Amino acid sequence: MLQGKINGVVVGADRIAANGDAANKIGTYGVSVSAKVHGIPFYVAAPVSTFDLSLSHGSKIPIEERSADEICDGFGKRTAPEGCKVYNPAFDVTPAEFIAGIITERGIISPVNRENVEKMV
Repeated sequence: MLQGKINGVVVGADRIAANGDAANKIGTYGVSVSAKVHGIPFYVAAPVSTFDLSLSHGSKIPIEERSADEICDGFGKRTAPEGCKVYNPAFDVTPAEFIAGIITERGIISPVNRENVEKMV
């Protein structure tokens, strides 16, 4: 992105809230922030079945937390002190305002907001 070699970003989503906030694999949020800083459009591609209109915002999306062993005992070797506190979420949430559009089988939602999500879904 810094070198100007990327024109756009497309990611998937595991769940999308009614306002367009999108949960995806951990690290997606960071990519969206970088894209925003560099003026690169960031898109989410997902079927309409991914939307959960019962969740008003991304903060309502339940985030799976994985075992601390993935971090502290990676590949069978202890890599962190015993008793070390670990936060190991499997997903993060990208805010709708960072998303240029949501690509669905019914069309593209843009701008991404509750009104446009409800029209498409």
